[in-house]
Amino acid sequence: MFRSRPGRRRGTAAVLLAAASLMLTLGGCGVDTVTPQDAREEAGTDDKAGAAARRVDCAKVKCIALTFDAGPGKDTPRLLDILKEKRVPATFFLLGRKHVDRYPQVVARIAAEGHEVANHTWTHRILTDLDEAEVRDELSRTQEAIEKITGRKPTLMRPPQGRTDDMVSDVSRELGLAQILWSVTAKDYSTTDSALIRQRVLEQAHGDGIILLHDIYDGTVPAVPSIIDELKRRGFTFVTVPELLAPGQAEAGSVYRPEKD
Repeated sequence: MFRSRPGRRRGTAAVLLAAASLMLTLGGCGVDTVTPQDAREEAGTDDKAGAAARRVDCAKVKCIALTFDAGPGKDTPRLLDILKEKRVPATFFLLGRKHVDRYPQVVARIAAEGHEVANHTWTHRILTDLDEAEVRDELSRTQEAIEKITGRKPTLMRPPQGRTDDMVSDVSRELGLAQILWSVTAKDYSTTDSALIRQRVLEQAHGDGIILLHDIYDGTVPAVPSIIDELKRRGFTFVTVPELLAPGQAEAGSVYRPEKD
């Protein structure tokens, strides 16, 4: 079992938009992390049921996970059209207030089309700035809202700005949520230039990578088709986060982050 080491930090609290979610470097999350390779190796070869259920073996194939934060939004249906056309699964870390509650039909479609539905808190508050009850409320409200629409509670969450600590890990464990960070960022909050978003993703892409994009910014969704086409040309196979870890399973409370090549 992987446990986080002490590293809780509290700073000036503010309700931040997803636009700021990448300003903290990943190395600053202050907890031990598990790589996709670690998760697969820990599962070993004994889990025949898990191995049989895998769509692809990411120990043998160059996999990459496409993830979207802070939606759904007005452009998410177009994104879903693209993913369907390209036959690419993705993982959506959904924001509760003004997103899940505003676009329930889009949430239902995400789940129905085979994408992984995950939790990105209710209001995007920085969890390490909150007390335990507030963290629980941020996560549990989104869990319940998603379950009401899809019939299933998420098993994955992404902390805003990637900020987590022992207390956040404990609450996540209590709620059955593993924490998923990322290794590739386009900083799409900072530009509407789709070509630049594409360039940033392609420059950082690597095997076992987790790409972070946002389906709420104007430049992002138009960049997705060419990102997919080029990464496929380079031999990448797109998977959801659970598929990236398989036959391992994301352990509630643990923090998962790929290592860059």
